[in-house]
Amino acid sequence: MHAWLCENPTGPESVTWKELPTPEPRDGEVRVAIKAASLNFPDLLIVQNRYQLKPPLPFVPGSEFAGVVEAVGAGVSHLKPGDAVAAFSGTGGFATQACVSAAATLPLPAGVAFDDAAAFVLTYGTTHHALLDRGALRAGETLLVLGAAGGVGTAAVQIGKAVGATVIAAASSDEKCALCRSIGADATIDYSRENLRERLKELTGGRGPDVVYDPVGGDLAEPVFRSIAWRGRYLVIGFAQGAIPSLPLNLPLLKGASLVGVFWGDYARREPQANARALGELLRWYREGKVKPVIGQRLPMTELPQAYTLMGSRRVLGKLVLVNA
Repeated sequence: MHAWLCENPTGPESVTWKELPTPEPRDGEVRVAIKAASLNFPDLLIVQNRYQLKPPLPFVPGSEFAGVVEAVGAGVSHLKPGDAVAAFSGTGGFATQACVSAAATLPLPAGVAFDDAAAFVLTYGTTHHALLDRGALRAGETLLVLGAAGGVGTAAVQIGKAVGATVIAAASSDEKCALCRSIGADATIDYSRENLRERLKELTGGRGPDVVYDPVGGDLAEPVFRSIAWRGRYLVIGFAQGAIPSLPLNLPLLKGASLVGVFWGDYARREPQANARALGELLRWYREGKVKPVIGQRLPMTELPQAYTLMGSRRVLGKLVLVNA
C-alpha cells in the first residue's frame, strides 16, 4: 500500500508519500480499499500539531474516507469483503488502504457515490448534531450560517432548509454567496464588504437569528452574538479563522441566549446509538435529494500537498476530495 506519512508534524511539508506494508485487520477491524477521502480543516491542524487530538508518531492523516471492504478481522459479522462503506477514523485516510474499527464504519446503501460518501460522515454528522441536537433548530426559525460556502457550512445550509428554517448564509465573497443561494439559502451576506450587524438587522426585521452556526470564530463572533435573537443559540463548531474569540459573558445574560459547544467526535463515541439514528436520517435525506455534499474540487490522492495549500488559502468551495485511481 501507499500512504502519506507524517513523521514530524511541522506542517503540510512534513508528509511524504511512502510505500508501507499492507496492514492486516485486527479483532473488530476491517481493511478498506480507499476510493476517496475528503480533506477537513482538522486534517490541516493535525499535521501542524495544532489539533486537540495528537496521534502517536508516525501517523497517516486523513480522518474521513470511503471505499470497499477488502478483509475483516475476527468478531466482525455485519460487514464482509466487497461491501461499500464510509468511515471516520481520525487518521489513516490519505492512503490506498486503511484498517479501521468496524464500529466506525457506515455501510453504504446502493447508489451513494464514493466521493459523496467520503465527504459525508464528519461534515453532515457534525452539522446534524449541532443544529438538531445541540441547537434544537425548529421549522420557522432563522438560522445564520457563518463560513457558509465551506464543507460544514454548505451542510448547514442544506440541513437548515431540510428542517424548514429560514437560512441566512454569510461568506466572504460574491462567488461564495452565489454558491450558497444555489443550494437553497434564503439570503446571503458578504461580510468582506457588508456590515454584518446592519444586514442581519435588515434581514430579520431587527429580531436577529435564532440559531448561529459558527465554524469560523475570530472577529466575527462578538458582533454576531450581539445580533442574536432572544433565547438564541450560538453553536461553536470550530475556529477556521485561526483566532479563538473571547466573549463578554454579559451578552448571553442580556440576550437570554445560550453559547453551545459542539464536539461531534466525542458525541459519536459517547452516544453511538443516537449518532447512528442521526446518520440514518441523513442518508434518507440524501436519497430524497435534500442533502448532497458540495464537492468543489477533486484531486488525485498523490496531490495532497496541493490540497493542503488550497485548504490553507481558504479557496475551497464546499469540500475537496482526494481520489485513488
